[in-house]
Amino acid sequence: MAKILLLNPNKWGRGITTIWIASHSGLLKENGHEVELFDATFYKNWSDYELDYNTNNKQYKESNYHTYVKFTDKNIYEDLQNKINKFKPDIIFWSALSSHIHGEGEYVNLEYGYNLLSKINHNCVLVAGGIQITSNIKKVSKLYEKIDIFIRGESEFVLLDISNKINNSDFKKDVLGVAFKNTESELIINPKQNLISDMDSISKYDYSIFDKQVFLRAYNGQIIKAIDYELSRGCIYTCSYCVETVIQKYYGFEDTSKKGALISAKKYIRSKSAKRIYEELRSYKNDLDIKLVRCQDTNFLTINPKVLKELEDLFKDEPLDLKLYIETRPEGINEKSVELLKNLNVDGVGMGIELAGEKFREKELNRFTNQDKIINAFELLRKNGIKRTSYNIIGLPNQTEDSVLSTIKFNKILDPDNITVAFYSPYLGTNEQKKSTKLNYFKDIENNVDSQLRSLSTGKNLSISKLNYYKENFVNLVRN
Repeated sequence: MAKILLLNPNKWGRGITTIWIASHSGLLKENGHEVELFDATFYKNWSDYELDYNTNNKQYKESNYHTYVKFTDKNIYEDLQNKINKFKPDIIFWSALSSHIHGEGEYVNLEYGYNLLSKINHNCVLVAGGIQITSNIKKVSKLYEKIDIFIRGESEFVLLDISNKINNSDFKKDVLGVAFKNTESELIINPKQNLISDMDSISKYDYSIFDKQVFLRAYNGQIIKAIDYELSRGCIYTCSYCVETVIQKYYGFEDTSKKGALISAKKYIRSKSAKRIYEELRSYKNDLDIKLVRCQDTNFLTINPKVLKELEDLFKDEPLDLKLYIETRPEGINEKSVELLKNLNVDGVGMGIELAGEKFREKELNRFTNQDKIINAFELLRKNGIKRTSYNIIGLPNQTEDSVLSTIKFNKILDPDNITVAFYSPYLGTNEQKKSTKLNYFKDIENNVDSQLRSLSTGKNLSISKLNYYKENFVNLVRN
């Protein structure tokens, strides 16, 4: 048996039941290992308070979230050191892949976790995964030299393999999907592990590992108990700015259609069985008194239709008093799919608009979405009483101020219930990141990347001051 400390270096200052923590904890515990969590979320001297920033700019509705949760004045480094001294873990693990990869500060987990541990004394094996490691292990291993084992790709079973073998000498060479440095400081890259094709093979996700106040969430101005959850992994699309493409390439899914879709998407998109999903949601509802499930699936409506239909039947036979929030693309919204969403008690749908220019989306972003279909999707959801959130991006390479203004005008037409706007972030290994480096918008590898809090762009089309202006005023400009 091994002791594993999971480290959540979240700097957003609001609770997030990070999916990779729940999935790894459940699998490790079921296999006899001891797991504890150190969560950085509620430390005053660590948090960036993303919720406050995006409430002030009207991206989120006003709430009294801070009266429900308590932040600590304690020193985060001292608390982490005390945790390690008391628990005495064999392994410290942070940053990983799951469906929870597009926001919530996940991309920078590798950097923030490493920074936290840089001031800590320990004799643990440091293990980390995530998008950056999966994308370019040679570059990243030089930046984070103190990490002992890097996991590329999906890491649940890889970390379990490491935990099972950690007491064996020279065990690293026998673990698929990892990279490490040998005694001569040479980087050894082992063969990749298989994609997790059967998601039911992962143990039930362990949400008991989270502190109670992590479940409290500001949602449309109210504070309710919620969890982040995944029914599936994978996406059929290959948008040039999306971290999903990094995972696709790692596992060899690179053949695409002229419309930006994977040729062999059925092998890449995987989901839990309907029965497993329903049973898990029912148990989380009963055990944790959850009111909202934030589904982090990359595209909910491209989940296997058979699974969705079976899940719909289960919800109709024995309804769960749960609201679901999902993300999908506008072209998947029609009369039939809306009826499905209503039967699944979907309260809100988030859809990526990105920007208004159809030609720009196709040429620059490899994203093919018809303007009329976007308008029709928002209107159809409105008529059926399902809340709509538009996701927008500013600061993309080659994007102009006119593009931002036209996106604001387009959102006026859509009239969403909620509007979010993100700074473009150069996610390592994506085609858009490579292009942005060539165009001198960003350095080859950027630190402190966060699409909700800051832009690091040096592009000439939109200065940092203008990007900040539109981030802070985007919603007001749409509404007024």
